[in-house]
Amino acid sequence: MKKIKLTCAHALVKHLIAQKIYIDGKVEPLFPGAFGIFGHGNVACIGQALEENKDKLPTYRGHHEQNMALTGIAFARAKRRKQIFIATSSVGPGSTNLVTASAVAMSNRLPILFLPGDTYANRMPDPVLQQVEHFSNPGMTANDSFKPVTKYFDRITRPEQIIQSLPQAIQTMIDPADTGPACLSLCQDVQGEIFDYPEEFFKERIHNIRRPKPDDFQIKQAMEKIKKSKKPIIISGGGVFYSDAMDELGSFAVKHNIPVTQTVMGYSTMKRDHSHFLGPIGGLGGKAANNLAKETDLAICVGTKLADFTTGSWANFENPEFKLVSINIARHDANKHLAEAVIGDAKVCLSELSNSLGNWKSPDSWHKKSQDELKSWNEYVDKESGPTNQETPNYAHAVGAIYRNSDPTDIAVTAAGGLVGEVVQVWRPKELNTHETEWGFSCMSYEISGALGIKMANPDKDVIAFVGDGSYLLNNSDIYSSVLTNNKLIIIVCDNGGHAVINRLQLFKGGKEFNCLFNSSNIQNFKEVNFAQHAASMGAKSEHVFTISELEEAFKRAKKSDVTYVISIKTHSYEWLEGSAYWESPTLEIPTTKENEEALKLHKEGKAKQRQGI
Repeated sequence: MKKIKLTCAHALVKHLIAQKIYIDGKVEPLFPGAFGIFGHGNVACIGQALEENKDKLPTYRGHHEQNMALTGIAFARAKRRKQIFIATSSVGPGSTNLVTASAVAMSNRLPILFLPGDTYANRMPDPVLQQVEHFSNPGMTANDSFKPVTKYFDRITRPEQIIQSLPQAIQTMIDPADTGPACLSLCQDVQGEIFDYPEEFFKERIHNIRRPKPDDFQIKQAMEKIKKSKKPIIISGGGVFYSDAMDELGSFAVKHNIPVTQTVMGYSTMKRDHSHFLGPIGGLGGKAANNLAKETDLAICVGTKLADFTTGSWANFENPEFKLVSINIARHDANKHLAEAVIGDAKVCLSELSNSLGNWKSPDSWHKKSQDELKSWNEYVDKESGPTNQETPNYAHAVGAIYRNSDPTDIAVTAAGGLVGEVVQVWRPKELNTHETEWGFSCMSYEISGALGIKMANPDKDVIAFVGDGSYLLNNSDIYSSVLTNNKLIIIVCDNGGHAVINRLQLFKGGKEFNCLFNSSNIQNFKEVNFAQHAASMGAKSEHVFTISELEEAFKRAKKSDVTYVISIKTHSYEWLEGSAYWESPTLEIPTTKENEEALKLHKEGKAKQRQGI
C-alpha cells in the first residue's frame, strides 16, 4: 500500500477535501468551507494546512467562535444537512466558546465539525497557557465539555488516530438518524506530528444521504390505527425538510383529507394556500391548529421530536381517545410517548403509508372545520398585524409590515425571544422553505449569525432577520461579517426595551417586573442605544423609523440595497398576539401575591390536562 508522509493537520484537511456528496444529481463538496479564529492552539498547524488549501476549502474569518459556528449550523440547516461546515478554534476560551453552538446543533439535529485545539498530548510543557487543570484527572481538559453536546467526540493524541476517527465522525454527521455535531479535539503537538498515511485515505469519496425504508409491520400497524380515526391531524416537523418530503406531505394530506399543522421548525413545509394547511401548533401556535389539537383523536407526526412547545407540554390533546402515530428516521424520536412508531425516511414512509391506506379519507366535516378555524384565525392575525397609526407599534405590526411588502421567496429568520411566536403567526408561507428559526436550543444571537449562514446557502434570495434589542446587544458582529463577505441581509431590530417576552412570563407567573426590562433593572444612568448608527459603523446601510408606514418604506429601500440593511424601530413591551395553548413553566407552589395565586391556579389546570406517562 502506498503511503504519504504528512503532518496530522495536513492529512486531516486533505481527507476533508476528498469528501464529496450527491446533491440533485451533482457531485458537490461535502465540506464547502471552514470558519476559523486562530490562536496559539491552532494557527501554526491547522491554520497553515487550511491556508495551503484555501482554493479547495475556503476559510472564513470569524469574530466570535460561537457566532461563526452558528452561521455554519444555519448553513447546514438551509442546505438540508447535505453540506457541512467546519469550525476551528484555539485552545481554552476559543474552544469553550464553541460549546453553546454545539448544543444548538445537538438540539436541532444539525451537523457541524468542530476542530478545537487542546492541551499537549506529551504533557511536557504542562500546564500550558489556557489549560484548565484537574488535579485528580490530568487527562481531562476544558474540551471535555463538548461530550454532552456532540454526537461524536474524540481527543486526537496521536497523528494516526484520524485514520479511524475522522471517517466515523463524518459518517455520524451524514447519518440522518444520528446526525449532529462532531468534535475532534486536536492536541496541539499532535497537529504538527507526521505519519505515513495510506494513500487510500485521501481518495475521493462520494457520499449520499440514505433513505431507510420502514418495516412492513410498522406500516400495517400505523395504517390500522389511522383508519380508526375520525378526526386526525398531521404534525409536520423539520424532518420533512431534511427528507425533501414536502410534495409527499401535501399529496398525503389531500388524498386522505387530513389537516396539516406545523411545528416551528417545520414551518413552511407547506404553503399557506394549500387546501389542507392549518398553520403552527402548540405553545407558539394559532387557535386554528390548537383548537383541532384539543379535539383530535389521532396525530400523525412526521419528522418531529415532539418538544414541549409543539405539544403544549402534552396538555394540548384533550380527547380521551387520543392516539399517536410517529414517522421518524430516528428510533428514539419515533418511539416517544407510546407512539405507534414508523421508523424510516419521511418521503418513503409517507408514500408507503399512503399506499397502504388506499382510498381511505377522513370525514369532509373535519376538513371543513379546520378551514373554518383557519379562516377565523387568519382574520384575527390580519387585523392584529395590519397597518396602524398606534404611537408605539407592537411586534405583530412590525412583522406584518415586512410580510405585506415581502417577495414570496423571501426567507424570515428568528430565534429565541418573543419574535419567534409573532413571526410564525404572521409569516404564513407564500412559498416553501421561506421560514427558518432556531427553536431547539432557543439561542439568543442566532438571529444575525444564522441569517448569514442561510444567506450563504441561498445567495439569490433575500434573507430577513427579525431580532430584538436583547439579542442584538448580545452579539451583532456578523453584521460586519455579512458586509465583508458580500452576503446582504435585511435586519429588522425591534427595540422593546429589554427582554420583554421574559418580562411577560414574569408577570404571568405573578411576579413583579424585575431585571428584564431596562426600566425595572438596577440601572443608574440609562442611555438608549442607537442601533442604526451602530450598524452603520460596521458598514451596513441603516435607518431608524418611528411608524409602521415608515417601516414599510424603509423595507422597500432595503430590498433595493446591495449591502446589508438594518432598520430599527421602537416596539411595544406589553402587546402580543393571543396565546392558545398551555406551556408548563416553573410556578411557585406557595403564592405570596394574588397574582401568584392566579398563576398557580392556571398552572394546576394545565397540569391536570397533561397526558400522564406519555
